[in-house]
Amino acid sequence: MKALRDPDHVLAEGLAAIRGQFRIPASFPPPVLAAAEAAAARAPTGTPDRTTIPFVTLDPATSTDLDQAFAIEAAGPDLLLHYAIADVAWFVTDGDPIDTEAWQRGATTYLPDGKAGLYPPVLAERHASLLPDGPRPAVVFTTRVAPDGAVKLEGAERALIRSRAKLAYDAVRDDQVPAGFAELATRITDAEARRGAARTDPPEQEVERDDTGHFTLALRPQLLSERRNAALSLATNLAVADALYAAGTGLFRVMPAPDGRAVARLRLTATAFGLDWPAAASLADFERGLDPGDARQSAFLLAARRAGNGASYQPYTPGRVPWHAAMAATYAHATAPLRRLADRYVIRAVLAVANGQPVPAEVSEAFQRLPDVMRKADALGNQVDRAVIDLVEAAMLSGREGEVFDAVVTDLNEGGARIQLCALPVVARTVAHGVEPGTRIAVRLVSADTERRQITFTRIG
Repeated sequence: MKALRDPDHVLAEGLAAIRGQFRIPASFPPPVLAAAEAAAARAPTGTPDRTTIPFVTLDPATSTDLDQAFAIEAAGPDLLLHYAIADVAWFVTDGDPIDTEAWQRGATTYLPDGKAGLYPPVLAERHASLLPDGPRPAVVFTTRVAPDGAVKLEGAERALIRSRAKLAYDAVRDDQVPAGFAELATRITDAEARRGAARTDPPEQEVERDDTGHFTLALRPQLLSERRNAALSLATNLAVADALYAAGTGLFRVMPAPDGRAVARLRLTATAFGLDWPAAASLADFERGLDPGDARQSAFLLAARRAGNGASYQPYTPGRVPWHAAMAATYAHATAPLRRLADRYVIRAVLAVANGQPVPAEVSEAFQRLPDVMRKADALGNQVDRAVIDLVEAAMLSGREGEVFDAVVTDLNEGGARIQLCALPVVARTVAHGVEPGTRIAVRLVSADTERRQITFTRIG
């Protein structure tokens, strides 16, 4: 729900309550801010000058915490992706106040009206961010992408880079991005399809009022520029994971495939949205055929994203292949160190491995502690997301008490029947006797309480 936009601030009071409930920090302790100011004043020295490489960034127009910049060059039939990542370790030292606070937070927490950053803004949104206003310290990964989409890490180095332009998803032109941008993205996505990946691109959710004063929830699919940009990050993270696993070290992002019960619920969700999911088609195959521009299909993609068993972090373990089912590959997080603590340590390990050096002991030790820290950060993010979803659903239905909605039962347990509304991307529970998953029922909205973030339905047919 970090993508949820609320431009009119119609949910401000409810979002403030969520911040209080989950103790989302409004700022940083004074010692951390002082340490960040001192770190920001450090001039980057002692690294190769790569400012002649024409790096650019591509992000939402309003973003200022820019983790990645990229450049692409042809190498025969292959493409070389030079992916510059913000060098957070240049500014943050193990055990300093900034580092200690980052270990407490684990990751940036997002809400529709703002965020609680992993690092102070003077670093995350200025001096460490790859903004196009001067040289920046970065770690440059070079990944070779073959015509069939196979990736291999060619090198990694700390360097001084200069971004040429801060490009925006909704305004970028083809002539502003490096040649090969579209081709590289196509190679990566085609390779995903061949290996059976089920990575989904959920839509952005926007809350607004309609002409009657009711809240509505609009779903905006990702732009082509966003999907292509995501392919660059994916290519780098796959190459990084392969290099670390081959070296017998690393921290990996892993996720099991949705279990049979989750897939069964999703089939019923597809039924609720009037989508035809052939019995012989897998979830991955079905998702790849959906159109994010269609409201119902877009809503299903969002439901599929929420139905997974959840990803986690796993350090390298001899004899155990770390596997991410949605990627259908071994996968690591290395490209968002301004927003995820784990990435800073993965980057340090890659620098060592790529240059024939031993991984620092403090990095290897961190790989053992990070899964629990990141699990807690992910859990907090998920709880906040769920609370925001509940708030949005209650706001969207507020004022519609008494209306009747068609729904499909997607699951049953001691809490009652889990239902999916057919006309809205809303999941709720109600008492419904004598039904089975897949039963179509009619329900009346009894209440929509934005203060408690609760909606109540009663079955009428």
